[in-house]
Amino acid sequence: MFADVTASDVRRAADRLGNVVRRTALRRAPRLSERVGHDVWLKLESEQVTGSFKIRGAYNAIASLEPSDGARAVVTASAGNHGRGVALAAQRFGIAATIFVPRTAPRVKIDGMRECGATIDADSAHYDEAHARALAFAKAHHITYIDPCAGTALVAGQGTVALEIVEQKPDVASVIVPVGGGGLVGGMGAFLRATKPDVRIIGAQSANTSAMARSLEAGRIVDVPVLPTLADGLAGAIDEHGLDVGRHALDEMIVVEEAGVSAAIAFLAREESVIAEGSGAVGVAALLGGSTQAVDPLVVVISGGNIDAEVLSRVMA
Repeated sequence: MFADVTASDVRRAADRLGNVVRRTALRRAPRLSERVGHDVWLKLESEQVTGSFKIRGAYNAIASLEPSDGARAVVTASAGNHGRGVALAAQRFGIAATIFVPRTAPRVKIDGMRECGATIDADSAHYDEAHARALAFAKAHHITYIDPCAGTALVAGQGTVALEIVEQKPDVASVIVPVGGGGLVGGMGAFLRATKPDVRIIGAQSANTSAMARSLEAGRIVDVPVLPTLADGLAGAIDEHGLDVGRHALDEMIVVEEAGVSAAIAFLAREESVIAEGSGAVGVAALLGGSTQAVDPLVVVISGGNIDAEVLSRVMA
């Protein structure tokens, strides 16, 4: 659960990741700041090695396996970015990786996995089906499943985003974090609650990926329909672990419409020269929508930049 990850776990992950991931830039966003009336800084995980923060957790999870667990192969399910992280980490350790993705996964993400030598199964209708099939494959073949949202090592790796933010901007007062299954906000929340408890943690997701928001509002797991979304990396159900993370890590949860996600992608590209995928732009969409109770200075995590060229062209038109 949420309390399973400590600030020390995050610091150990940072040491392990030192020669693997980029210490991504934390850059002030002058046009966005002017537009929304906040002192806004962007944590550019879109410039990470695999184009998203996911390599942090994936690499730390695989590096933490016992030799008997990870010597042969790993399997995972992914909307795309986690799979890219697992594929690269597995390649670095010389082990095989099988990745189950939905048929709708962006081509740029699938291509990145294949470039690292991973075996791709893209026969699932949506993420939740891919997740179920990956778990069944892991059980049938007796190989390690790398959960995209849970596990101490994986979540601690994601938490290194918060560690870097605190080092780069010690006076940070609020962070806006894209939320899917809870891996990123779980790791960041664990570190911030332990080291900077006054920092306000705000989650953001799209209306078509709002499992966390709906579940928090209801006080129980709520199943959400599978709908088309620009924020594909946030799609899918959450479990009890994810709900526990949301309860403890989030001070506020914002849901934005798909049109807002599209507008945020375009704004970032035109005004801040930042290429963000839909999942990475939801925090900016929340700001542009004007509904947040953020306190300045405010850091928005741009969690990924892996967007297909035709999708970017469409939202920029």
